[in-house]
Amino acid sequence: MVDYQKVNVRGENMRPTYEHGDTAWFSMGADSENFEVSRGDVVLVSVPEWVPDELVLLRVVAFGGDRIEYRRGESTLRLNGEPLDEPYILDRSVPSPITFDVTVPEHRIFLLGDNRNNSADSSMHLLGQDQGTVHISAVRGEGVRRPTDYIVVGGAAVSGAVMCVVGGGLGVWALMLRRRRPDPVLPAWPAA
Repeated sequence: MVDYQKVNVRGENMRPTYEHGDTAWFSMGADSENFEVSRGDVVLVSVPEWVPDELVLLRVVAFGGDRIEYRRGESTLRLNGEPLDEPYILDRSVPSPITFDVTVPEHRIFLLGDNRNNSADSSMHLLGQDQGTVHISAVRGEGVRRPTDYIVVGGAAVSGAVMCVVGGGLGVWALMLRRRRPDPVLPAWPAA
């Protein structure tokens, strides 16, 4: 069974996707569980070197083996040499406040906030051997739509099953009532 957790968003780093005070929903896992995240997914990560004692809400931009780069003056980041379409960022004309060129090591991810000018993300931690990347095991939760969407779909399925049972029962009851009625008596002589 999937464990959902709601998180109250603090800060401005994921604007416009999440505003300060919004509620975000995540499917949660054990500390060492590896999630099957994809590029573009919003995740909760534990990065004590960046933010002690808190989970950080960021977006996965690149995986191990990917090359992610930004050159001042360009209108997009480049992922493996190709422009990266990011419709979710706050200011699309400035996809990063600093330049970088990182080849992500295996089993690691490069994370950015959607409000690039106000986000303590991988681009702000480029110094060091890991160049701002985070081990994939740091992921604690994957962003999902509100679980109420799943509850509504499940509720509709259950309601449909109940309606089928009730409808079938009413149909059987109607047949039984019909059998109880005596057949009409027809006159013995032919009608003229």
